[in-house]
Amino acid sequence: MDKLIINGGQPLQGKVRISGAKNAALAILCASLMAGDEVVLENIPDISDVRVMIDIIKYIGAEVNWLSNSSLSIIAPDVIVADPPCALVKKLRASNLLLGPVLARFGFAKVSLPGGCNIGVRPMDLHFKGLAGMGAQIRLESGFAVGHISDRLKGARIYLDFPSVGATENIMMAACLAEGQTVLENVAKEPEIVDLANFLNCLGAKVRGAGTDVIKVEGVPKLGGCVRYAVIPDRIESGTFMVAAAATRGRLVLENVIPLHVEPICAKLREAGVQVDEDDDKLTVVAGGKLNPVDIKTMPYPGFPTDMQSQMMAFLSTVEGTSIIIENIFENRFQIADELIRMGANIKVEGRMAVVEGVAGLYGTKVKATDLRAGAALVIAALMAKGQTEIYNTHFIDRGYHMLEEKLTNLGVEIKREHCLT
Repeated sequence: MDKLIINGGQPLQGKVRISGAKNAALAILCASLMAGDEVVLENIPDISDVRVMIDIIKYIGAEVNWLSNSSLSIIAPDVIVADPPCALVKKLRASNLLLGPVLARFGFAKVSLPGGCNIGVRPMDLHFKGLAGMGAQIRLESGFAVGHISDRLKGARIYLDFPSVGATENIMMAACLAEGQTVLENVAKEPEIVDLANFLNCLGAKVRGAGTDVIKVEGVPKLGGCVRYAVIPDRIESGTFMVAAAATRGRLVLENVIPLHVEPICAKLREAGVQVDEDDDKLTVVAGGKLNPVDIKTMPYPGFPTDMQSQMMAFLSTVEGTSIIIENIFENRFQIADELIRMGANIKVEGRMAVVEGVAGLYGTKVKATDLRAGAALVIAALMAKGQTEIYNTHFIDRGYHMLEEKLTNLGVEIKREHCLT
């Protein structure tokens, strides 16, 4: 087990380049199994979730080679091992995205029900409903999702009861190889959905409407390869650095950003009194004056992202006044509150609502990450805090942030990683 040791109290200053989007990369890695030829992916973050996904698709039979620290090539097999080991699959939630593409291309899939961060219930019923609607036989068997198709999936009209990102991605991928047209209604509209659709279209798929409420997919017999495809920048990493700059009352320039993707975060920071300036693929965040409390409700995109709620809670813990945070997506997302309270924050949690009373400052102590975004929030809290903070369970943080320590060091932060026995 590792721990991060951070000496806080200094504002972030300088420039940081944002890495590729974790959630887009994971979905596109799964989609690459549908390609008939070699795929070269760029702007891939070298993080533990990506490494686990690569291990899974290599076990299935794909050939994967890193070309640099952010690009790789993938050659999918013609015949696969259709049931990757449970120990690997349990390490990340996105492993459920194997079900649709593997089933559609190879006719059979057996995937252990996935793991990941314990932030709440994330059922597979919408995934199963969509695939079954296209003719797949889906069943649960001893903790595995098992799917069969007799010949080829059939296009269908599918309505999602909730705009689930994972279900939208799984069904959209499967529909690319289905016979006829598939219409997906009430789908997720996240930028990662659009990126996945663009990648599939590069392979020869016919996907229209990604980023809207309705996606239409005209099935094709097979998909080809893609010479090169660059994954979009990570909007949650962008948001994390933006909030870190605001929390430390610093000045930060973020490069390789798509400002539209982080507009909900920009809006809340501006409401809090933070200066946020946009310039093509750059953002400049400046926080020096008086800050204001704000209220936040997490919602599906384009609402405020649940993956930024913990980081905002850390920031608001030192903003004078009362801020209200309502979590509408995951019921266990307030575990971070207890760790922030250990650092001197004044937070009261009642069900899906957290009341944050701003305090004069936080102090360093020993804390532990309970999930990926809680870990990011603790890094922000440590940057603000007086004295030294030790953050344990760093494996959560490693799941989603590429070269975090190096990036923070370049911004003037005293941070180091140490191995600990417990």
